[in-house]
Amino acid sequence: MANSNIIEQKKQLVDEIAEKFRNSQSTVLVDYRGLNVAEADELRKQLREANIEFKVYKNSMTRRAVDAVELNALSDTLVGPTAVAFSNDDVVAPAKILNNFAKEHEALEIKGGVIEGEVATLEQIKELADLPNYEGMVSMLLSVLQAPVRNFAYATKAIADQKEEESA
Repeated sequence: MANSNIIEQKKQLVDEIAEKFRNSQSTVLVDYRGLNVAEADELRKQLREANIEFKVYKNSMTRRAVDAVELNALSDTLVGPTAVAFSNDDVVAPAKILNNFAKEHEALEIKGGVIEGEVATLEQIKELADLPNYEGMVSMLLSVLQAPVRNFAYATKAIADQKEEESA
């Protein structure tokens, strides 16, 4: 009886991990070996503030979950201590936070990830980390949209000033 309960718990865990892979905009796998407690706490804090779930699962459970969601290419990265960062909201945030943290702490190593349901290479994750976050992209879009209106306003004001000078 006890064995069937344990097997059922493991199946539920695999299903839970698989569901997180399915629902996340991006997922990044890291090797956290060598981080001390304070560094790990700081990393968790940064990720939590960005609404990113950061978990450590047994590799065998994660391997079964990635097989279930047909992300088999990730199985090779599931060796040694592996933590997984899931983001349901922001595609860029996990890659950006983990990449920046890895620059400051050599012990953290990005192993792989998933971007919008597709297995990503380390290069793709690093490129994603270099993109601005959602707020930054919206800000850039707004400035691009405002530029023509702003230029029109300047031109209108210049014409009005010129007319005013001519009439004076």
